[in-house]
Amino acid sequence: MPGSDTRNYKEDLGASLYRRSMYTFWKRSAPPASMEIFNAPSREQCTVRRERTNTPLQALVTLNDPQLVEAARALAQRVLLVKDGDKEQDDAQKSQNIGMILLGRSWTGEEQAVILASLADLRKYYIATPSDADALLAVGIMTRDTAIPATEHAAWTMLCNQLLNLDEVLCK
Repeated sequence: MPGSDTRNYKEDLGASLYRRSMYTFWKRSAPPASMEIFNAPSREQCTVRRERTNTPLQALVTLNDPQLVEAARALAQRVLLVKDGDKEQDDAQKSQNIGMILLGRSWTGEEQAVILASLADLRKYYIATPSDADALLAVGIMTRDTAIPATEHAAWTMLCNQLLNLDEVLCK
């Protein structure tokens, strides 16, 4: 729309960048792509109940969108900085913290085993390729706590990214 005053969208900075998505700029002629992928209503009429869908495109968005990768990094940082008194928590406790944050429940023994195995694989990968860890941690604007080793932070970030993509998390 050449005559539109919304042609030049300017992203906010600082705390305003992290506003709730209900304040997302929405142009009817060009809705946000991620909203369309998640079957957002057209807004031409009231929608009482949203259609529930699960498509590969939605998984690609939740796993790769910079906003969601940054959210996973922030969740990982939050969990990695938690301590029990003066001692650091072990991996099992940290992963249980993620379960409580995301689902309000602890992981089952079977789920916990899969999560810890995935974390071990991610650690091996990022220790072998520290440049990939740095690239992952550079996604987004939020500054990261450099007290956390980059390879460890990257492994936990990808684990959180996987867990944020669970159907139980997305479709509460």
